[in-house]
Amino acid sequence: MILLSQIWLAVVPFAFALAEGGDAQAFDFSLMGMIRNMGKVALVVVLILLIMSIWSIAIMVERYLTYSAAKNQSREFATKVAQSLKNQKIDEAISLSDKYKKSHLAMVVNAGLQEFRAHQLSNDISGEIVDSSKRALQRATAIKVAEFKRGLSGLATIGSTAPFVGLFGTVFGIINAFQGMRNAESAGISAVAGGIAEALFTTAFGLLVAVPAVWLFNYYTSKVDNFVVEMDNSSAELIDYFLKQRGKK
Repeated sequence: MILLSQIWLAVVPFAFALAEGGDAQAFDFSLMGMIRNMGKVALVVVLILLIMSIWSIAIMVERYLTYSAAKNQSREFATKVAQSLKNQKIDEAISLSDKYKKSHLAMVVNAGLQEFRAHQLSNDISGEIVDSSKRALQRATAIKVAEFKRGLSGLATIGSTAPFVGLFGTVFGIINAFQGMRNAESAGISAVAGGIAEALFTTAFGLLVAVPAVWLFNYYTSKVDNFVVEMDNSSAELIDYFLKQRGKK
């Protein structure tokens, strides 16, 4: 990075000096103008960054819809299943959990109740039955956490690599600017403007792709952590319910 900053200190003043010259040629620094004057390497870099951007946006939207549905359905499910279990209606609670397919709480509770009901017909609810139900809850939680984390690694990868992809285009832009310096006396600002435009554009585009990906990765990671806490609490409450049922036998 220090080397790049030194290069910029050499290139940018030189470009402004050329711009002040009487025979400097106009260069179109608009968005489309810069894209039209890009070299092949810079265009490939922009295309890669564009694909990364589309990919990250798709992940962001899909995860947002998934987490919103899980939150809304779990809020409704928690109230209804609590009433069913209070009335000792385990079959009703299981049937209720089947209706909330996108709820993380419903998936966990369903796994625990299914395991518990399989052994409930026995007259004595032993500790092994409770332990078996607890393991079922743990497995369901692990599966749901893996589902919630799906796609987040892609956001992390995009957020960490997009600036370097942009930097790759920046290096080639600076190289093109230096190559244009050799003909600067006769060609004017247009000789280095293209390289400078490539470097600026690819750097900015790389940061534009990376920053939202990093922000959303951190935000979604915190959402998953909250979901894990909710599932752990529901599992603990369900185990307490099983232990109470065991005490009544």
